[in-house]
Amino acid sequence: MEETLDALSDLVREGKVRYIGHSNFSGWQIAEGHFVAREQRAVPYISSQNEYSLLNRHAERNVLRAVERYGLGFFPYFPLQNGLLTGKFTREGGPADSRIMRQRRHVWADAPWDALESYQAFCDQRGITMLQATYGWLLARPSLSSVIAGATTPEQVRANAAAPAAWTPDDEDLAAIDALFPPPAAAD
Repeated sequence: MEETLDALSDLVREGKVRYIGHSNFSGWQIAEGHFVAREQRAVPYISSQNEYSLLNRHAERNVLRAVERYGLGFFPYFPLQNGLLTGKFTREGGPADSRIMRQRRHVWADAPWDALESYQAFCDQRGITMLQATYGWLLARPSLSSVIAGATTPEQVRANAAAPAAWTPDDEDLAAIDALFPPPAAAD
């Protein structure tokens, strides 16, 4: 950590990099980075990037707590879980030309279809798409700064850009989503 922060700090001071962030740090590594930067008078990390979605909430165990504690921005990747949280896949299949159906069928085959079908019903009851609900849930998380979502077509880019403004969940909605996709137990 010391050597990495020293080298990255040099890049910031030389004007080659404005800010530094990290990817896939655990909560203890976030804390270590904070204290090492402070101790060395190094440029601190300002952001954290980890996998996070309704289907992978492991970051809630300690990463999000550390991000909040040390004032970092959080940028989740795979927030749509390879498209499973967009509504375009069902238990019966999905678009034949999609990456999941062509190269990663195990992602589709191993998906928690009971929960996903209940989530689709939740969305239908509110007149929103699964994509809109997923963005609404993500952006309701207090520690998220933005969302990193991939897209392979211009239509997906437009849908991703429009989704955040489409729906804001209330506390009751968030509790219903937690019942479908339970958060992990917090780490000590």
